[in-house]
Amino acid sequence: MIVLTLLILFIAAAVGSAALGSPMLFVVRQQEASIIERLGKFNRIVQPGLHFLIPIIERRAAEVNLRTQEARYSLNGKTKDNVTIGTAVSVQFRVDQMPAQTVEQSGVYRSYYILSNPIDQMESYIADALRSAIPGYTLDEVFDNKDLIAQNVKDSVTELMAGYGYDIITTLITDIELPKDVERSMNAINSAQRDQEAAKALAEAERTKTVVAARAQAEAMEQTGIGIANQRKAIADGIAASLDVIKSSGVSAKEANDLFTYTQWVEMMGSFAESGKASTILLPSGFEGSSSILPDILAAQAVQQKPKDESNPFEA
Repeated sequence: MIVLTLLILFIAAAVGSAALGSPMLFVVRQQEASIIERLGKFNRIVQPGLHFLIPIIERRAAEVNLRTQEARYSLNGKTKDNVTIGTAVSVQFRVDQMPAQTVEQSGVYRSYYILSNPIDQMESYIADALRSAIPGYTLDEVFDNKDLIAQNVKDSVTELMAGYGYDIITTLITDIELPKDVERSMNAINSAQRDQEAAKALAEAERTKTVVAARAQAEAMEQTGIGIANQRKAIADGIAASLDVIKSSGVSAKEANDLFTYTQWVEMMGSFAESGKASTILLPSGFEGSSSILPDILAAQAVQQKPKDESNPFEA
């Protein structure tokens, strides 16, 4: 009976406190912590689960999120070569959950009671660290060392935020924004460099093509020379064999040479008649001998080059 009476009184008190806006029972969710104040003064920190609260005297001052959170900032900085750039910085952080000797030294306590607006305060620290790191690099070096700059910013901010109960997990520079005129200039430079590389590649290809063609032509000429030499050797061997056959028939050496020369001349004239491509032919002045027509050609040139005698009307 007494237990039932106490239970009824407890329920009535709970309902009454809830109606007055100060519930006796409350639940803390997973990955959260509640800060309880008694008469306006910090009393305790409660973990996830069902908890009891003295109505009117105690209140839940804050719900502290223990999960990893992310804050994004847009910050400016000036590079070593005096280019003002915009950076998008992403910071992942969480409340320090390491055990402490006293409650006042815990991360939950410090995250709530020391800073009124930790996100804005962290932005100020990150902006200061970033604007101290970027001037040490040129514009091109900022792109090449983006991760190193982000790590330097994290190292600078981590110690400061640790005093306020926050752990900095990582700091990332997710984007770098350039002024429009600088962006156009960089695009023009990159385009010119690509054109230069393309021109070099084309020139190298043309050079390779020329070298290969020259080598192929040289090899072809070498093979042609070998073929001509073999052909001439075969002709010479054939001529020698023909002369030997003629001589063996009892003809003298001079008669054999004259016969062979005449035979070659007849074959040449036959080939000339079949080709039909030449329009001029030189013939010896007489066919009684087998001498060369070279003296006749030289005599004709000498006559053409002799100065004309104007006193002789019969000279052409």
